[in-house]
Amino acid sequence: MKNRILPQININRLEQMLSDFAQIGKTDKGGVTRLTLTKVDQQARDLLISISKTAGFKIRIDNFGNIFIRRNGLEDLPVVMTGSHGDSQPRGGRYDGIYGVLAGLEVLLTLNDFNIQTRHPIELVMWTNEEGSRFAPAMMGSAIFTEQLEIETAYKIKDKDGISVKEALEKIGYIGTDKVIGQPIKAVIEAHIEQGPILELNNQTIGIVTGAFGQRWFEVKLTGLAMHAGTTPVNMRQDAILGMAHCIVALNRLALKPSSNDVRLTVGMITASPNSRNVVADEAFFTIDMRHYDADLLADLEIQLRSELTSIADQLNLNINIQRVLSMPAIHFDEQCIDAVRKAVTKNNYASREMISGAGHDACHLSTIAPTSMIFIPCIKGLSHNESEAITTEWCQAGANVLLDTLLILAENGGD
Repeated sequence: MKNRILPQININRLEQMLSDFAQIGKTDKGGVTRLTLTKVDQQARDLLISISKTAGFKIRIDNFGNIFIRRNGLEDLPVVMTGSHGDSQPRGGRYDGIYGVLAGLEVLLTLNDFNIQTRHPIELVMWTNEEGSRFAPAMMGSAIFTEQLEIETAYKIKDKDGISVKEALEKIGYIGTDKVIGQPIKAVIEAHIEQGPILELNNQTIGIVTGAFGQRWFEVKLTGLAMHAGTTPVNMRQDAILGMAHCIVALNRLALKPSSNDVRLTVGMITASPNSRNVVADEAFFTIDMRHYDADLLADLEIQLRSELTSIADQLNLNINIQRVLSMPAIHFDEQCIDAVRKAVTKNNYASREMISGAGHDACHLSTIAPTSMIFIPCIKGLSHNESEAITTEWCQAGANVLLDTLLILAENGGD
């Protein structure tokens, strides 16, 4: 940014680090495949630790592979924490997660460059298995850290090849000696790409994140009758696929109603049986992902959803089973942390907006044990979990500068 008062982050160094990490697990279309606890994940971890050791930071690894990189403060006070994750989706983007890790590392390096001391220690964390693409559930490392998941339970979870989390940790040498437990934390600030189009569409550089959507997941099974495609008149069928199609259209209609207040409704997985081109399907299965920040509205929409889908099944002479398989409440971030981000944005005179995250992040788990907020930067066309995921130099620099100033506000106990 022009006329910024020093200190400021070194954008050339940050972009070089992002480029170096993008080579680890790179795909032919410019993305990365860096699934958790694989060889390429190990390489990314090793590089992060190498840079941090060279800079003189204190490093520890807990027994779930979470990496903690500390720059000491002047006093032995609760840490101000930042960071994100280093794993990716299959054929995912080169900025999701790792931007927050490397922006945090760049802040620590910048503090060294300018010999700036903070009262509170600042700790950078790279969390294990945020994506959940190899081992479910997602955000596993932060869930264990915040005591929302037992480590022994997580150790036993297996991937599609039958390899357990513990076996994978052992194979890459990242079961540390520290127990995964919480610690005194003053505040948590996670920087991340937005993963959506809102900031770019509004020509805004920074998202000041005030919370995250609540989520409800459903599994729906429609049961009809398998019949011959050539001999059964259309008006005499009990067609489960037809029922599923009507349900999907109805869900989209529900999401677009003004009274739904921009709810996010997604059908992301579908299957049918017997899945034969000349048989009327007797079973259809699909999933629903429903997200909003208002708990009362989510509850009301679930009632509407069940009513609409049941009515469709009745009209088509189908049986229906709707099962809720996940319910996560909306997250409301800490007002003092949000205000620290606001002050950093104002200092830098960046165009910004306050927004609620539609995605889950490690910060959501951390908000249950410590004051927390997030900083978003735009991504081009809102693309994420996609090999075409991209950011501009301006956005990259802005997010890291806002992170720097936010952490200074919090780590210096309110001093600017």
